[in-house]
Amino acid sequence: MVEERVEQELERRKDEIEAEVLRRVEEAKKIMEKEMLVEMERKRQEEIESQKQKEDEESKKRLELENIMEENNRKIKLAQEKLAEEQLKLVEEQRKVLEERQRIEDDQRRRNQKEQEVILNKKNARPRLSFAFGGKSS
Repeated sequence: MVEERVEQELERRKDEIEAEVLRRVEEAKKIMEKEMLVEMERKRQEEIESQKQKEDEESKKRLELENIMEENNRKIKLAQEKLAEEQLKLVEEQRKVLEERQRIEDDQRRRNQKEQEVILNKKNARPRLSFAFGGKSS
């Protein structure tokens, strides 16, 4: 008799028990879905943060490289300016040497010309010598 009653009670509450089991399963399913969504969002945020950090590092490296390039360009420009100044100095020194050589050559040419004039008595370069024949009587 107790057994029958238990079976009857179970039969009567069968729909109620099944509904409670379904409700609990659905509730557990929703909790699991929510936890999965939270985990996926956390992973997505981690990926976004990782990507942002990577971009920041790349930007920093690019900036460093740009600074290095600017410094190298500045050094190259300074070296080119120094080289141009040295070349200008060298050209100026060569010009002075050529001018001095030309002056010395001109002086030498004038001296040679004067010597030739003296030798050849051109332009009355020597005093006249007068020769007299016959003697003066004293």
